[in-house]
Amino acid sequence: MFAIVEIAGKQYKVTPGETLYVDRLTQAVGDTVRYDTVMLLQNEKKTLVGTPTVKGSVVTAKIVSHEKGKKLDVRRFKSKVRHRRKVGFRPYLTKLEILSVGKA
Repeated sequence: MFAIVEIAGKQYKVTPGETLYVDRLTQAVGDTVRYDTVMLLQNEKKTLVGTPTVKGSVVTAKIVSHEKGKKLDVRRFKSKVRHRRKVGFRPYLTKLEILSVGKA
């Protein structure tokens, strides 16, 4: 069974027991969060596609940790003027563990 759910403005494909990284959430570590904006829900027998969401379906997740992601290098270059600029960036992320996927 899997679902496509919207978390913090982005869509993720999730299955029960999976861990994933999303943009930093405001809840504390150890909290349980529920998402009812499920776009698609599929089990062994059938697929439910929402218009825009599947009514009565919910994804439950537990916040495992708040972390910083890998460093990304942002480079800027202007030709003919010897201008080069490098900036590093590390995104703030939240690690989620998906507890359940299905109907509420």
